[in-house]
Amino acid sequence: MKLFFHYCLKSFANCYVLGSDFPDVDKTASPAEDGTGTVPRDALIIDPGSMDEALLNFIEKSDYTLRGILITHDHRSHVQGLRTLKRIYDVDIYAVNHIIQDHRTNLVKDGDTRRIGPFTVEVISVPGHSADSAVFKIDRLLFTGDALTAGLVGSTVNSYGTTVQMTALRSKIFSLPGDFTILPGHGPPSTLDVERRFNAGVEFYEESSRQPPQFTVHLFDQE
Repeated sequence: MKLFFHYCLKSFANCYVLGSDFPDVDKTASPAEDGTGTVPRDALIIDPGSMDEALLNFIEKSDYTLRGILITHDHRSHVQGLRTLKRIYDVDIYAVNHIIQDHRTNLVKDGDTRRIGPFTVEVISVPGHSADSAVFKIDRLLFTGDALTAGLVGSTVNSYGTTVQMTALRSKIFSLPGDFTILPGHGPPSTLDVERRFNAGVEFYEESSRQPPQFTVHLFDQE
């Protein structure tokens, strides 16, 4: 497999194209049937935060056939290129949310394993940052969206969401055997081993959990 990064400048988000090294062996078309003398290779695109000319040219010049779009969560910075992408390519969307940008998806859930072209995709639900947040595991790669980034965990709107997210990260992500490459929705890549040891968001949560609750008593004069 080959991994390519596309930086979405408008939203400061990461989009990824994961391409196969060789054509899908399940395809029956011969190299001559497309008129080019080559058999297109397969690719997945993860979190199309933008769909610009540079990304389109890259897909076409690489002779990639898009076999699927993976959405880690339905936040605008990660899906605003989807409408343009769907106008160009007839390709299925895979997400925990059944509708993304008015497009019906192939609904996936926690624990699913999907064979998409030559790729085996495992789905890990990690709600908290959003209700539909998911991590996609492909070989030794983890596409984590905003649930886990280099040094941080996803922002949440309340303490309940934080607890749900941390519970999922601990039980489903940090517990994975061995090391993985973390490919987040924002910021640089990392490794799972590094995040297990040095993630500041996890450390802050654990420190806060050890602190006893603080109560302030206000006395009001009664007349």
